[in-house]
Amino acid sequence: MHREQTGAAGEEVPVGPLAGFTVGVTAARRADELGALLRRRGAEVMHAPALRIVPLADDSELLAATKQLIDSAPDVVVATTAIGFRGWVEAADGWGLGDALLDRLREVRLLARGPKVRGAIRAAGLTEEWYPASESMAEVLERLLEEGIEGHRVAVQLHGEPLPGFVESLRAGGAEVVGVPVYRWMPPEDIGPVDRLLDATVARALDAVTFTSAPAAASLLDRAERRGMREELLDALRHDVLPACVGPVTALPLEAHDIPTSQPERFRLGPLVQLLTAELPGRVRPLPVAGRRLEIRGHAAVVDGELRTVPPAGMALLRTLARRPGWVVARSELLRSLPGAGRDEHAVETAMARLRTALGSPKLIQTVVKRGYRLALDPSADTKYGGE
Repeated sequence: MHREQTGAAGEEVPVGPLAGFTVGVTAARRADELGALLRRRGAEVMHAPALRIVPLADDSELLAATKQLIDSAPDVVVATTAIGFRGWVEAADGWGLGDALLDRLREVRLLARGPKVRGAIRAAGLTEEWYPASESMAEVLERLLEEGIEGHRVAVQLHGEPLPGFVESLRAGGAEVVGVPVYRWMPPEDIGPVDRLLDATVARALDAVTFTSAPAAASLLDRAERRGMREELLDALRHDVLPACVGPVTALPLEAHDIPTSQPERFRLGPLVQLLTAELPGRVRPLPVAGRRLEIRGHAAVVDGELRTVPPAGMALLRTLARRPGWVVARSELLRSLPGAGRDEHAVETAMARLRTALGSPKLIQTVVKRGYRLALDPSADTKYGGE
């Protein structure tokens, strides 16, 4: 349990489990909610919506699909998301087609992806025929194929998410499939935040990047490709920056590039944040240094449970020292680790003085005359951490 940090005015500031970490948020929808959940746990958040959503009422594709289904009834309608189904009905109302759509949906077999979608269907005054408690599209597909769909017309409410294999499998089973695009993803009007997030990811200035939709993940990869930095991004996400996805469908574009992802058991924002709360601190190796417990987080250090904000140059020095705890690191090597450093080793001394002040305990880092600096690893520490 981390103790509370004393603020500048002497107030007690709780140290959250994500304090000292920076998390990128690529979501366009519900980004404020996700950001608030992360900040509440102490994280710094970099928001860069990788996509924007075409408003429902302006989407001619959805209007055309709605008219088509009203004019020619499908045999089955598959509703995939609660917000998407509600948005479809609301958009139809706006076009003066709401009653006609609901009347048509009352006549067909209506399948829901899961309990939340079932709730949206019931709220619209409709009744679903069936839904899987697992919220699995694979289970929906299995049921349809088992029942036989040859010659049937199946409408699938899309929600900006790819449904890999679902539509293809329905067509292979002999069905005519009508896609209902509830909204369309478009590139963001301002690409600047995305570029800054990419730069921060490649520079390892982020500890994690969250993804709540597959199109957002694909869009980020596409932007990296356009900027000629795809391989750098892939390397960062494979080794240093945690890619956290809300579920397996969202993770598909990343895993197609051999990027291992972390996903919560329940595909919701709350569990996604809980996942980060468990995984990010778990990636930090606590070090016993000068009788203290030192954790080196993304942009800060935690000393005996107290969060200590450290300047970027100091964090660069601290990370370099921590790669070989207890071993002497030469000034020349430390100089190379400083962002934008020149050739003057005096810059190391200046940054080191500020680092010691920030840590609040100068004894954590020892000066070894004419050689460099070392983390003062306790003699009783595990020998694998080194020492001379």
